[in-house]
Amino acid sequence: MNSFVFEIAKRLRQPNKQDSYISFVSASSTAGIGLGCAVLILLLSVMNGFEYELRNTLLSIVPHAEIFSINDRGLYPEKEFIDLLENDPKVDAVFLLNKASGLLQTGKKMKAVSVIGIDREYFMQKLIRMNNDEALFDQLSQVENGLLLGKTIIQDQGISVGDQIQLLLPSSTQNLSFAAPKSAWLEVVGELSAGGELNNQLGVVNNQYLATLLGFSDKVTHIEIKLKDPFDAHELVRKYGFNFSQAAFMSDWTRTNGHLYQDIQLIRTVVYIVLALVIAVACFNIVSALVMSVKEKSKEIAILKTIGATNTDIGSIFILKGLYHGLKGALVGTVVGVLLALYLPEIITLIEVVLGTQVFSGDIYFTGSIPSKLDWLDVVITVSLVIVISTIATLYPAKQAANVEPTANLH
Repeated sequence: MNSFVFEIAKRLRQPNKQDSYISFVSASSTAGIGLGCAVLILLLSVMNGFEYELRNTLLSIVPHAEIFSINDRGLYPEKEFIDLLENDPKVDAVFLLNKASGLLQTGKKMKAVSVIGIDREYFMQKLIRMNNDEALFDQLSQVENGLLLGKTIIQDQGISVGDQIQLLLPSSTQNLSFAAPKSAWLEVVGELSAGGELNNQLGVVNNQYLATLLGFSDKVTHIEIKLKDPFDAHELVRKYGFNFSQAAFMSDWTRTNGHLYQDIQLIRTVVYIVLALVIAVACFNIVSALVMSVKEKSKEIAILKTIGATNTDIGSIFILKGLYHGLKGALVGTVVGVLLALYLPEIITLIEVVLGTQVFSGDIYFTGSIPSKLDWLDVVITVSLVIVISTIATLYPAKQAANVEPTANLH
């Protein structure tokens, strides 16, 4: 492709008054491509952001994998089994915990809660990542019957730090007959941030204190496994769970919260397909503009052929003209999309300030804002998609231009 082709293609890009309609169609296709690119990059960045928050927020507190007792009798944490888990290269940490479901009673109000007994290691490995200060655990450890409550529970139930509240835990007997619930008075020592629904469900106490309430001395209810890669959970928990010597249930995060990850991937796929089609439609508007341009410029094409331009030269001129509009739209759309993706949290915050409302509630979802994480690979794929579709869209008009007969148009 010689400089002659580039020079002619450059001249054809310059609009004139006679073909204003062609210029309008070309501008519309360029705008459509730009809009499609910008929205695609933005939405893919949002999906990346949700996936990142899922890994680093929700999965920082939700158990990756766990083995737990089938009743309230607990499990013996066999040393050989625990050592086997801890020595697995995929395992980051193993926690021996007690968990229970119960009711909190404050005055005439009752609230269902999930109570977890924790130690310092658990707090430092998991809860501190949810913006909980280490001083919270110090407050908990200083009060034997201390309780940390999810912030939504505290707000909804009108509870204050220092309040004494009653915890009721279910009891069962050997013959499965009804037994009065176990009762304990707890002192609220702090407000816990756990993210999303957990803020309305979770209560945290000292592990040894909960073990005493449950009547355990050398047992636990849960063996929780934290993995270096949460996506190994499904395979790993079955590998060890089936070799556990005691009757127990096993579960992993893909069973309890896996639908969130699947939803993100499904939405990502749908977004990509829909917006790729939008970009394709905008690119194929280039066909209309180029076909009209070929008819408008048929005399000029004939003159070029008579002075020595080959069919390949003529076709290349119109391919370059079409690619110019595609690349222009891709460039503008990419710049806009990247800027929106990088500054989306700030934009959302500004909108919330102006409207005086919260767009995205952290009390409902596992993140308190619409997250965005730009992946440059998505940008490269989007631009490459535009280049490929734009090139395909120019082939038919380029062929029509190359087939123009000089003798039929020079009159």
